[in-house]
Amino acid sequence: MRRTRVKGIVFLGGGRITSALVAGLRLAGYRKRVIVHDRHPAKLRRLRKQHAIIEEPDLHRAVAQADLLIIAVRPGSVLELLREIGEVKRPLLAVSLAAGAPIAKLRAKLGSPVQWARAMPSPACRSGRGLTAITFDTKFPVPGRRRLRSLFAQVGSVLEIPESKFDAFTVTYSCSHGYHALEALAEAAAKLGLDRNAAFTAAAHALADGIVSWREGNVSLKNLLHEAATPGGIAATVMDAMNAGGYTRAVERGLRAGLARARANAKG
Repeated sequence: MRRTRVKGIVFLGGGRITSALVAGLRLAGYRKRVIVHDRHPAKLRRLRKQHAIIEEPDLHRAVAQADLLIIAVRPGSVLELLREIGEVKRPLLAVSLAAGAPIAKLRAKLGSPVQWARAMPSPACRSGRGLTAITFDTKFPVPGRRRLRSLFAQVGSVLEIPESKFDAFTVTYSCSHGYHALEALAEAAAKLGLDRNAAFTAAAHALADGIVSWREGNVSLKNLLHEAATPGGIAATVMDAMNAGGYTRAVERGLRAGLARARANAKG
């Protein structure tokens, strides 16, 4: 008699976001089976050593073990991967983590028994401080919705938004904005004469502790700005000079460029 495989969560793709999600889940005490497929054996070995995943080098065997299939490959590789899988003839919940790949395109690839959702988890989920946007196809079952919300809630906050807003969310929520600002602020401080440690300490406080103060308090951002930047004072002078130099325009220009890239991915 053929042994029936116990089904579980299957990740297709063993890259950075899979590593971050599994790390966050294990940190939260998730001990259920996690199966990962990837073309590169070294990635699977590393994930097994770090997070006790089950390696599955064969794509079709991986899909056969899934009751929840998580597509975690680059946007340009999603449709090729789905073509390689082919038609799935059993009910299956699937969630794509690929930016710019709309549900309508995903739905057309694996067949009608597969119900689709999209999710955008932050790499910060590794530490349990992530943020995940999620959206569902109209026919996605209610128990499946609860399961996905619960899964991503173990690694941070969950925000359900319409798919039409997904690209705007994607270009805004990335931790890269914080890292980029930290680097720029610390490097500018170093040019003023601060040593590296002091520059990064000051910049990290300005960004991280200021944002925590806003998130955890009950004071409006407008009032906090007024409190921190007295008119005619040093902080206000710094902000005015940044804005005059094109700071807010540069941020908007960056987001618009990212949005254009996401929309280009959707056409691929």
